[in-house]
Amino acid sequence: MPFDAIFMTALAGELREKLTGGKVDKLYQPARDEAVLHMRAGKENVRLLLSASPAHPRAQLTRVPRENPETPPMFCMLLRKHFTGARLLELTQPSMERLLDFRFETLDELGDRVERRLVLECIGRKSNLIMLDGAGRITDCMRRADGDLSAKRPVMPGLYYALPEPTGRLDPAAMTAEELRAYVLANAPEGGGQDKWLLDSFNGLSPLIARELAFQGEGTREGLAGRFNQLMDRVRSGDYAPTVLIRDGRPIDFTFMPVLQYGPGVELKRYPTFSELLDDFYEQKEAQERVKQRGQDFIRSVTQARNRTAKKIANQEGDLARTADRERLRQFGDIITTNFHQMSKGRSVLRAQNYYDPECRDVDIPLDPLLTPQQNAAKYYKDYKKAQKAEEMLTIQLEKNRAELDYLDSVLQMITLSEGDRDLQEIRQELMDNGYLKQHKRKMTAKGRVKIVHSKPMEFRSSAGLTILVGKNNSQNDRLTLKDADKRDLWLHAQKLHGSHVILKTGGAEPDEASLTEAAMLAAWFSQGRESGQVPVDYTPVKAVKKPAGAKPGYVIYNTYRTLYVTPGEELVRSLRGGKKSGGGSGT
Repeated sequence: MPFDAIFMTALAGELREKLTGGKVDKLYQPARDEAVLHMRAGKENVRLLLSASPAHPRAQLTRVPRENPETPPMFCMLLRKHFTGARLLELTQPSMERLLDFRFETLDELGDRVERRLVLECIGRKSNLIMLDGAGRITDCMRRADGDLSAKRPVMPGLYYALPEPTGRLDPAAMTAEELRAYVLANAPEGGGQDKWLLDSFNGLSPLIARELAFQGEGTREGLAGRFNQLMDRVRSGDYAPTVLIRDGRPIDFTFMPVLQYGPGVELKRYPTFSELLDDFYEQKEAQERVKQRGQDFIRSVTQARNRTAKKIANQEGDLARTADRERLRQFGDIITTNFHQMSKGRSVLRAQNYYDPECRDVDIPLDPLLTPQQNAAKYYKDYKKAQKAEEMLTIQLEKNRAELDYLDSVLQMITLSEGDRDLQEIRQELMDNGYLKQHKRKMTAKGRVKIVHSKPMEFRSSAGLTILVGKNNSQNDRLTLKDADKRDLWLHAQKLHGSHVILKTGGAEPDEASLTEAAMLAAWFSQGRESGQVPVDYTPVKAVKKPAGAKPGYVIYNTYRTLYVTPGEELVRSLRGGKKSGGGSGT
């Protein structure tokens, strides 16, 4: 994991400088293992994310909005009780440990000034966020561990907090340059295996940094000792460089210093702050993971329904192909009828001249020997009529099933755009309304009406300042296009691809070329064409977009349009979303 103790040291310095003296205004718990503190630091409002996620534990300032549950969890209520209005006095980190200790001053129930602490432990699957009182006693924690589960170190309300068990490895920050050099020269292996030796011997290093030290040391003890001391000099002086490693256009890792071990195949992207780096690195990855976890049940149901429909279509297409030869059945009936005079019951084949053939060649017509010639002719006419009727029915069924397959594919595409529980709940309700999921009991208002909570579309701001709205599911696409948008606004959609409805708010004015192109790039990015180049995007006034009667959610038609060809890019999407003013978290 790249979030090692040195990275945390660098991040702690950034947070300490920004937050010390800041006051907590609001607290939210958007996920089971995440807490967000809205703080007033200096003249700026910031959001501090404290994540105890086993996969991505970290602390950072965040600009990414997170949707909060309608009912706050009990841990969130305790956070609000003890830390609302608290002022951050100090942020400390034990040397070479992935642990941050936030010490606050606040008022208790009697109005007396007291201290409270939040301790974030970023130690993989044992990551935790722990509330402490002024005496160091645990008030509560995100993950409780009693003596049966963690005999060495129970973490439970009422117990005194103790630091994680020591690993037995050396602390390089506690060693002088001479001591560190001497230890490496005396104990490090020569050649291969130096990265593993570093991890086994010292605290605070990630596998990435251990490999980098071994790589830059060129396999010699002397080189390794020199590079290790250079690293510790960087740590002592606070000389950090927030860096993301990018391969084939995708971020693969991050660190606090330039990394050379991958050569020219990996691009190094510098960030102004560690918090911005972490937002960009984790935003899409965590959103996808949340969707996968929270929507897993109906993703499976939609996928199964989609696969059943695709199989049904394949079978019907095969049946329809077989009806294409029905004219031959009618012709055989006619040929049998004209040859009644030379036929008798009991024959299995009739060889006769095919007068439908331009060359009038003979044809062998299979017969049922148990039937009379007249009955054989009637059977061919009946099969012809049956095939004709089957073609009509199969054509209707195929059109219906292809529309259903198209809809289910669009639902699966829209699930990937979900940003929180409300988006997923809206898709779930859409699937229940269309019979793909069982109806659950719906929440009622105080007046006995069904409670419907609609999520909001994504909002972006073009470089010229125009608002661009992007739908996140089919129901939202319908509302956005058919109800909320001004008829004079522009509507955009990736051509012949599943994707979001995009509205460029113009109020009837002619949009500038840059705003139109940016809106088209958003339509391409939030579609199946995300990974493609030169995606065709249609655009037309909203008034030209219609919904056929009885059509599935999200399906519309339009006849007059123009087309732009654009190549979507993640950087532009982020910059356009960053251009809008971000408010606080929604929910309670």
